[in-house]
Amino acid sequence: MTMKRFSLGNIFRLVALLFVAALIILPLLATILGGFKTSGQLRVSPFSLPDVWHMEFYGAILGSSSFWHYLWNSFFISMATVFLTLIVAGMAAYVFSQIRFIGSRFLMSYLLLGMMFPFAAAIVPLFITVRNVGLLDTSWGVILPQVAFGLGFSTLLFKTFFDQLPRELFEAARVDGCGYIRFFFRFTLPLSTPILGTVAVFVFVTSWNNYLLPLVIINSDKAYPWTLGMMQYRGQYVVEWNRILAFVTLTLIPAVIFFFAAQRYIVAGLTGGAVKG
Repeated sequence: MTMKRFSLGNIFRLVALLFVAALIILPLLATILGGFKTSGQLRVSPFSLPDVWHMEFYGAILGSSSFWHYLWNSFFISMATVFLTLIVAGMAAYVFSQIRFIGSRFLMSYLLLGMMFPFAAAIVPLFITVRNVGLLDTSWGVILPQVAFGLGFSTLLFKTFFDQLPRELFEAARVDGCGYIRFFFRFTLPLSTPILGTVAVFVFVTSWNNYLLPLVIINSDKAYPWTLGMMQYRGQYVVEWNRILAFVTLTLIPAVIFFFAAQRYIVAGLTGGAVKG
């Protein structure tokens, strides 16, 4: 009876996982195949294999200098966001984890309070602030708000991981005359590779796929990331869906590569603070 229940439970979980996987894989597959079809084939059979594989849509995008320019803009914005988030959130989490001071719990709760509000709710005051500081229509007008909105979640992940580091290591370093800043850069960061990779993946993918903030902040074609660059294939009366799907497929490749490169750190980073002792 126990083996029967166990088998039924495994079958149910397998079916549920296959259903969720299908919800993710099928749209991605349709996107990839859509770049090989004509507009007529997309209207008739959007999810089937193309009758004739049209390579010219992918070739035209890869041969376009604007595509690589948009890709570079997105790469610069995402990598700058990742670098600043890792440094600022890591330092903030290190302070909350290693240093005890009056109001630390209140400040940590206040920082996490920002996670309760959606990004779109602050888009108007954010636009006014970016305009007033002179960062409108620049990459930094996108980078700095992304860092600010990602600090709460990143600091929480960092602090959970830092709390599990042995305090004896810091006490031994203090005996040798090592201060907080030196200990952070020479000991804490090298021991925090899993959580650094985890936070970097989340921040990079979020920044890479961000559409609303660049749409509001950036007006110049030269500063467009790929999320705005693909709109060149959408006219007032005609939308070239096959070129848009091919464009999206090619721009997903860097994010997928970055994810798989840091995949082994994600589970270790997320579970690093789950079990104490």
